[in-house]
Amino acid sequence: MRKIAVTIRKGGTGKTTTAVNLSHALALAGRRVLLVDTDAQGQVAHMLGLAPQLGLADVLAGRVSALAAICPARDGLDIIAGGPDLVALPLDRSDAVRAALRTAGRGYDFVIVDTAPGFDMLAWGVLHYAGEVLAPVSLEPLTLFGLVDFRRNLEAAQKDNRSLVLRYVVPTFADGRVAKTREILADLEAHFPDQLCAPIRYNVRISEAPAFGQTVLEYAPRSHGADDYRALAARIAGDL
Repeated sequence: MRKIAVTIRKGGTGKTTTAVNLSHALALAGRRVLLVDTDAQGQVAHMLGLAPQLGLADVLAGRVSALAAICPARDGLDIIAGGPDLVALPLDRSDAVRAALRTAGRGYDFVIVDTAPGFDMLAWGVLHYAGEVLAPVSLEPLTLFGLVDFRRNLEAAQKDNRSLVLRYVVPTFADGRVAKTREILADLEAHFPDQLCAPIRYNVRISEAPAFGQTVLEYAPRSHGADDYRALAARIAGDL
């Protein structure tokens, strides 16, 4: 079982969009996937057209077991929802989130964990649980600086979790017509040659899909966005 944290300190990088569409693409490819939302915004369930009665906050507050909070989302894809109740929890819940993820993740091929922007205690717990990090990065001038800064947080977590690696850097909102996009991609390739994935191209269908409670693979399966997430899933599923 592979444990992948989809995380980056900066907001607006398409992090949750990537977590949701990647998880669905893996499920469509025949993998069993658990997607866990540790963000108080709770966008994962919304993007999938779901309104679970239970979520991660209930687990961390001790009201229900981790297994009881699992909600079926699609064939092969289950979720544990986030939401605003996460804000009201005691600050130090890193040990509790690790324990919940270990329990809930048994029997899945992939556990994908979406984190909030920034670096809160829940994100810290996720990094102590995960084996791999997937960092979505928007192709903006300060992207490389933000990613290098983010690696410092990973290095701190790696002192306690020696199996944790930055495995994937996924450029998002890529527009090949823009010269600056090509320059930033070249910089990323120079600094992260092994981790850099094919970009997720800018595609309006990706942003439209959540309004219908669908992933882009359902809403526009022949779109560039769907193709790009299928390609990302194929790369990840093919890695050992």
